[in-house]
Amino acid sequence: MSDIMFACIHNAGRSQMAAAFFNRHKTQPSIKGISAGTNPATEVHPVVREIMLEVGIDLSNMTPVKLTTELAQTVSTIVTMGCGETCPYVPGVKIVDWAIEDPKNKSMDEARVIRDVIEQRIKDFIAENKY
Repeated sequence: MSDIMFACIHNAGRSQMAAAFFNRHKTQPSIKGISAGTNPATEVHPVVREIMLEVGIDLSNMTPVKLTTELAQTVSTIVTMGCGETCPYVPGVKIVDWAIEDPKNKSMDEARVIRDVIEQRIKDFIAENKY
């Protein structure tokens, strides 16, 4: 098995949370969750950093990363969270799409709901795929 990529447009919210939760909950030490965006922001959204700290995950040192075809070729699966047609197609890489709302410009309470949805999706994804 190889790494799993979580992708969204800006790599500043949903995909950062998903990769962090994947790495927290996975049971296979040889697999890691990474994240990237098709049009990366300059930083992780401040509200996302704050709500993740509430659950013990520090994203303060994370920097959004550009999703390139070369990077996508290093993973077995890409889980997209709203980047739609802008995600690169890579032969042999499985694409899974989760329509999850962007936490950007949301209130703390709205962002917490999104965070909790992502964490549950990650737990289900790990259980289904035995990661």
